[in-house]
Amino acid sequence: MDTKLDQPQSAARSAAAELRSAPLDEAGSGNIDKVRDILFGGQMRDYDRRFNRLEERLVQETAELKDDVRRRLAALEQFVKGEAASLAERIKTESDERTDATKDLSRELRDQAKAFEKKASVLDDQIGRGQRELRQQILELHQQMTDDLRQKIDDVLARLGRESAELRHDKADRATLAALLTEMAMRLNNELTIPGIDDGRRG
Repeated sequence: MDTKLDQPQSAARSAAAELRSAPLDEAGSGNIDKVRDILFGGQMRDYDRRFNRLEERLVQETAELKDDVRRRLAALEQFVKGEAASLAERIKTESDERTDATKDLSRELRDQAKAFEKKASVLDDQIGRGQRELRQQILELHQQMTDDLRQKIDDVLARLGRESAELRHDKADRATLAALLTEMAMRLNNELTIPGIDDGRRG
């Protein structure tokens, strides 16, 4: 560090000695340039080298940064393309699955509708057949009840006829019996005149 400080001082002393030994007419602007070069030339050249190295380093790092950014962008683009392709494939797969599921559901609904229509048709036939059978049974039952009622009426009328005939016969028997009893009483009392017999006796 002391060496770096001594360099400008020694350069300044040398420049002063040169100025003292130089003629007065030469102490112009050229001498000032020489003094400036003597005093700051080393530092300026050092600064130039540093700036050059810094510039080279910046250029190199910039190029490396560009390459790194380019690689990262390429990798990101590749990743995005891969993800987009994967997402598109997944969407297509899900769409196909949903389409297939929709087709299956539609087919199942159609099958169920056909089965329901078939069952409804069978049920309608069963209901119609049941109604016809029920009407037939009602008609048969009505006919049977009518026949039974008519038979019962006929039986009642026949029974009433028989009972009426029996009553008339009983009444006739009673009248005949009463007449016989009266005749016997008259005979007993000689009050009965029998046609033919009584006339013969008188003749």
